[in-house]
Amino acid sequence: MTLLIDPPQSPGHGRLWAHLSSDASFSELHEFAAALGIPSRGFDRDHYDVPADRYESVVAAGATPVSSRDLIGRLHEAGLRRRQGERLMPRAAGARLARAPRLRPGDAVAVTSPSGPVPAAELDAGVAILESWGLGVRLMPQVRAQHEQLSYLAGDDAVRAGDLVRAWCDPSVRAVFCARGGYGAQRILDLVDWEALTSAGPKVLVGFSDVTALHQAFASRLGLSTIHGPVVTSLGTGTDAAREQLRSLLFERSALTPLTPSPAPALAPGRAEGPLAGGNLALLAAEVGTPDSRSGADSIAVLEDVDEDLYRLDRLLTQLLRSGWFERVRAIALGQFTGCGSPDSLRHLFTERLGHLGVPTLWDLRIGHMADNLGFPLGVPALLDADAGTLTLLESALV
Repeated sequence: MTLLIDPPQSPGHGRLWAHLSSDASFSELHEFAAALGIPSRGFDRDHYDVPADRYESVVAAGATPVSSRDLIGRLHEAGLRRRQGERLMPRAAGARLARAPRLRPGDAVAVTSPSGPVPAAELDAGVAILESWGLGVRLMPQVRAQHEQLSYLAGDDAVRAGDLVRAWCDPSVRAVFCARGGYGAQRILDLVDWEALTSAGPKVLVGFSDVTALHQAFASRLGLSTIHGPVVTSLGTGTDAAREQLRSLLFERSALTPLTPSPAPALAPGRAEGPLAGGNLALLAAEVGTPDSRSGADSIAVLEDVDEDLYRLDRLLTQLLRSGWFERVRAIALGQFTGCGSPDSLRHLFTERLGHLGVPTLWDLRIGHMADNLGFPLGVPALLDADAGTLTLLESALV
């Protein structure tokens, strides 16, 4: 770790201020500041404001004096300072979304339950996986809760929303992992303090299935890319390949990441580029008409679902078609539709309902309700090549 401090030359409130930061980890920066008694309210997104009269004591404690220009450059290089394109603000459908900084060993992450109640053993197994990656895992107070009357919810709506906001706004937390899906994320969207989440800056949100409601809201309200990938309770039962895919997305900065380890079958030929959009089909259809609905326009739409009868899948696809969700879509990547019908019936339905769109389409990707559920970042550019059967990230999931 290198702690950095620039000269006290920024005026404010009748004083001069220095900026204390780290080019390695926010969590280590927070620990250093706390040990010196620097109040947490002094943290401003990627640095602490330090008054001039404390500059020498901070240097004596181990901070390296650098110029303001050098400090900013090193933060950019480490991916810990947001450039203009990474600031949180609403963005139109089809736009690239802001990305959070990638994780590093030692970072603190939080686990929350925005949807259904969580099986204890599966939660513990998933937490052990996160800890094996070097992450400091914090379980939010209500992560194991269950609603007294509505047993399919992990506690009251206000409680679940509060846990999510507190986790996100904790300056030492770098990522929020959803414990499981189920149902309930939609119910908390209007209870979330979105202004507070905006002020807290870009962080990582991970989950899938019912978490699609949060993915849609974070994209539409914050303009933030999130990770569609295994929830905590599925990490322990997932495959090594799925776990490694998620770990790589979170910790490594690499472009040209394949999301199709082997060629996927094509329903329609061609190539197209665009940011990834979508998620769980049922949740996308349920969000149509709400302030958080984000369409597949100018994007590569990725869809998956579980335990829906064939006619219900037909209805969900028809709802998205009639609402205009697929207008200007550039390509479609269909993941797993587990327990929804035979491969032949699914292929016929997708061809009949989506074929007239005339865009490159792949199906049977390893995305969705399966042990081999591969993660991917929403709002990050990708290339779908139906002729080669590949879907490839063109940029890193995180910066």
